[in-house]
Amino acid sequence: MAEQDSGEPPEGLTAAETGLWHAYRNGNAYDLRVGDPARDDAHGDIPWGPERTVRARVVSLLLLGGPPPVPGRAPALKLAGCRLTGPLDLSNSEITVPFELRHCRLEEPLRLVDCRAGTVILHRCRIPRLEAERLAVAGDLRLTGSDLVHGLLLAQARIGADLALEEVRLGSAGRARALDADGLNVTRDVAADLLRATGELTLRAARVGGAVSLRGCLLRHPDGGPVLTAPRLTVGEDLVLAPAPRRPGGGSPSAPDGRPRVARLHGGVQLDGSTLGGALDFQDADLELAADQEFSLRSVQAAELRFTPRAPERGRVVLQDASVRRLVDRPDSWPSDGRLVLRGFTYEQLAPGAPFPLARRLAWVRAATPEFAPEPYDRLAACLQAGGEDADAHTVLLTKLRRRRRTLPLAFRAWEHVQDAVLGYGYRPGRAVLWLGLLLSGGTVWFARNPPAANTPGEGPHWVPAIYTLDLLLPVLDLGQETAWRPAGLSQWAALALVVLGWLLATIVTAGAAAVVLRRN
Repeated sequence: MAEQDSGEPPEGLTAAETGLWHAYRNGNAYDLRVGDPARDDAHGDIPWGPERTVRARVVSLLLLGGPPPVPGRAPALKLAGCRLTGPLDLSNSEITVPFELRHCRLEEPLRLVDCRAGTVILHRCRIPRLEAERLAVAGDLRLTGSDLVHGLLLAQARIGADLALEEVRLGSAGRARALDADGLNVTRDVAADLLRATGELTLRAARVGGAVSLRGCLLRHPDGGPVLTAPRLTVGEDLVLAPAPRRPGGGSPSAPDGRPRVARLHGGVQLDGSTLGGALDFQDADLELAADQEFSLRSVQAAELRFTPRAPERGRVVLQDASVRRLVDRPDSWPSDGRLVLRGFTYEQLAPGAPFPLARRLAWVRAATPEFAPEPYDRLAACLQAGGEDADAHTVLLTKLRRRRRTLPLAFRAWEHVQDAVLGYGYRPGRAVLWLGLLLSGGTVWFARNPPAANTPGEGPHWVPAIYTLDLLLPVLDLGQETAWRPAGLSQWAALALVVLGWLLATIVTAGAAAVVLRRN
């Protein structure tokens, strides 16, 4: 103890450990790398000898009860290129100095359960497993480029600034989860671009004040299980699973075939009940589901949904009861054959990321409603109408009524067909004029060739076949022609047919107009 209080290293330390001791007192980084990239690779297979080895208990001694600093210096443990032997268990402790391990190899798991620290940096290290449940970090937790073969535990952890997981490789090694971050709370951002995980990532009820970025990630499960389970996740800004960002020198990280590295999710995804202040972005993502798996966004609330992946060949995409202000999508991003669920899905604006004709949009709704349901059609029509596309909105509503017609008893379908043919259920008012014109033309030609006799010869209006026909067709308006002439034979039947058709046309027009008004209200 006296040696420690005086700042001198205790007996029994190796040369490497003594060097670390003095570096700690000066607040300097202690770098044991030799300058050869192959020999300094913490993920490589070249063994590191005793000259690059430090016992974990020495690190623990320095962090939890280290010597006083050199006058005028602040202590810090900053170690690089080192092999740590033995268990490094810092659970239930408070680390008051900066803690950095860079390019290090840990032979046993690192435990930070119920630990409190300022900032923890583990950069490009190989760690069997990091157990950090209920860890409280005032600053950043940075694990960039590290390899955690047996996974990462961050359940109920609290990160005061950023959580950095860029280029981290997570394994599960027989366990179901590669990352357990249920209840995690991050004040700012989670940066996990190019993360590679073999096993499930769970973030149930996690909270992130800023954005979550998983650009260019690869998530897969060794047993074909789910890869991302994050119900009730709360994100203040965007959640992004898009292609990897461009690097400062230009270009972006590429896959082996030279294409930009997109986010790949090879397993089920569940974000049910999650809330995002910004966008939920799946631009160009590669979704691969088993037949019994779902890409589930049930009850998600977000400012924007960017859904432009390649459509999964199997499994279901579920947006039931989700709500977004803006939907960005492409026709080829959605599954078909009843593998899409849109029941209760609401959106206010459509912003296609590629040409999306109305016929394809109607096919999109039909794919989500193998059994007829009016609500998806109504939502699409309302969105189109709000954007000033009234004609397209009417087409959507007309398509809805035609699908509804197939569900009616046969007796009712006949009347529905008549309404559709004559007036398009009120959404094609021009047809009424067309029918009126056809009947008027036909009646005029007939009565021009077969003029009726006058009821009172020498009296009444001048004979005009067109006005006479129009008088027969209009059930309310009296033009004085119908009562002045008396058709006979076939002309009598023609006149009767025109009267009946006129009443029928007027009835359909009135009913169609009333139905449209009622639907709008």
